[in-house]
Amino acid sequence: MLVARGVAVDWECFKRVFLEKYFPESVRHAKVAEFMRLHQGGMSVSDYAMRFKHLTRLYSQAIFEA
Repeated sequence: MLVARGVAVDWECFKRVFLEKYFPESVRHAKVAEFMRLHQGGMSVSDYAMRFKHLTRLYSQAIFEA
């Protein structure tokens, strides 16, 4: 638990405020849409895998917040 200005801040409160400020809902929705449209196309397998892993992390975060 964090203490800010004499007020206890739990993890859920910190996470909510942090995400609202630095990763707004509009960006999260855009990343989810990007994940859903992802296809390899002309990317190498390693580039595709790297992009997939990055977007999967963001997409799974959005699912758990819902």
